[in-house]
Amino acid sequence: MLPTFRDLRYLLAYTVPGTALLGLVLGGAWTWLTLAYAFGAVPLLEWLLRPVPPVAGQPAATEARRHPFFDGLLYTNVPLQYGLLAFFLYRPSTGAFSAAETTGAIFSVGICCGALGINVAHELGHRARSWEQRLAQLLLLSSWYPHFFIEHNRGHHRHVATPHDPATARLHEGFWQFLPRAVLGEYRGAWALEAERLGREGKSRWSAGNQMLQFQAAQGLLAGLVLAFFGGQGLLYWLAAAAVGYVLFQLVNYVEHYGLQRQRTASGAYERVQPHHSWNSEHPLGRILLYELTRHSDHHYLASRPYHTLRFQPTSPQMPTGYPGMMLLATLPPLWFRVMNKRVSG
Repeated sequence: MLPTFRDLRYLLAYTVPGTALLGLVLGGAWTWLTLAYAFGAVPLLEWLLRPVPPVAGQPAATEARRHPFFDGLLYTNVPLQYGLLAFFLYRPSTGAFSAAETTGAIFSVGICCGALGINVAHELGHRARSWEQRLAQLLLLSSWYPHFFIEHNRGHHRHVATPHDPATARLHEGFWQFLPRAVLGEYRGAWALEAERLGREGKSRWSAGNQMLQFQAAQGLLAGLVLAFFGGQGLLYWLAAAAVGYVLFQLVNYVEHYGLQRQRTASGAYERVQPHHSWNSEHPLGRILLYELTRHSDHHYLASRPYHTLRFQPTSPQMPTGYPGMMLLATLPPLWFRVMNKRVSG
């Protein structure tokens, strides 16, 4: 099954790690290239270029759920992410980078930790095949975020747009208030979900089958390898890049569900998740760079749909620009409230 010429636009997703690699090779101000690209050039272009009016029910690219081109785009991110991390850890260790260059590299690779290490893992983690889920876990380990595999699939999709979901931002809640609540809440939620699962099976939460224990061991092993090959400085650089990825992905969480709440039914349970419980953007660059994450309503409506088959949902609330621009806006709560609060109530 060959891709069409139009499908090739998804290759643009590789420009994010590509700019990071270029910065590491060239050094100097180039180490800041990914930051300038992802949060400078892309938001500007999406603000200038209005999206083409979408057609309801039409898939992003194809109806085929399994497609070698679209699947291969995801799989390639695993060696790409680990190769980029290894080069990132090696480059400053040679003494070739100044403090400013190292900081730029941390931000650039950190963006990749969010875009590749977490976002691509998010897509693969929803796949049914176990080896694809293993790829998701590998990517999450590269960003110090393995608990996301548990909490997102079993917690977020169940509790989204309710007070029980740490990844749903409340109305009038600024991002910097949301950030610690989301990070800690997701981590605690993953432990609780595993304890609940093991309890149903009659096992102790401290048994070897606890995925959270397995993830901590794997993360510790990987950290030990980094420490052995690149020293304490390398480990700190990796942690700093992962922290950047954490913040960026929580910015995504923040803009995806800000202020949206499901209503309770007569029985007291929450209504089924509907398209109007997620913010969407049809701006093309953000859609491609984030593997259609911006069609988030359809993803929550049917999480098993691969990214290239996601539909535009007419009842989903639309953001005024793409995800990168909205993420920038979210870092300035007064401006965010001014732009978004009227849209929530409207």
